[in-house]
Amino acid sequence: MKHMTKILCVLLAALLLSCCAKEPAVKNTFDGSLKSYQEMSDGTWQCEGRSYAKRLELTGRMPNAAADSTFVYLTNLDDISFEQAYKAVVSSSTDDFFAPEDAVLVDMTTVQTAQ
Repeated sequence: MKHMTKILCVLLAALLLSCCAKEPAVKNTFDGSLKSYQEMSDGTWQCEGRSYAKRLELTGRMPNAAADSTFVYLTNLDDISFEQAYKAVVSSSTDDFFAPEDAVLVDMTTVQTAQ
């Protein structure tokens, strides 16, 4: 009987702990030009089942380009330069790619300027 009481207490404690640990809720959903992603209630970002700490929007001009480009990355890295951002898209070297747990490109646009 004591053994059964201990098991019930452990199960009850586990149930209570699991109820208290809330998963963050989806605050907003965005349809990027490349992937859909979500802003979470705890300030993180999610895409394709992965969680990222930051959303970076990087705008600049690639070499020999006629217009500026904007790249939106979800990332766990502290910083991504514009050069890293575009190389991860146009380079044929896998050394320039981001690991999926580090960053994911969700949106990419070209900004046309009036001349």
